[in-house]
Amino acid sequence: MQKIEHIGIAVKDLDAAEKTYSLLFGAAPYKREVVESEGVITSFIRSGPNKIELLQATKADSPIAKFIEKKGEGMHHVAFLVSDIQAEMKRMEQDGFRLLNKKPKHGADNKLICFVHPKDANGVLIELCQERNVEA
Repeated sequence: MQKIEHIGIAVKDLDAAEKTYSLLFGAAPYKREVVESEGVITSFIRSGPNKIELLQATKADSPIAKFIEKKGEGMHHVAFLVSDIQAEMKRMEQDGFRLLNKKPKHGADNKLICFVHPKDANGVLIELCQERNVEA
């Protein structure tokens, strides 16, 4: 793993959350993107080298909708940048981590993604991210 790529925050109202985090960071969102496969609309805000991803559900049965229903709004995941997502997935499985998907999926912000079960990381959902322009 190279670095923390972003922190994902589950929100009910993306417009309101964008206003809050824009004031907090002193920066406007730079991208909104719908990820149909995950049932979310995302918004990214950057402050220096730090980036957050605000996530709002687009359907009631999406993982974000279920998360908010169970836990409320708040931190959803920590994403780590990797150079080779398939190799990292293989390494993590060999080390006993359970992956929530068996193959990398297309995520927001031009990334291939895979999630690690939160029960294997002290209750924290971990996302592996690789830039999509690198073959995976």
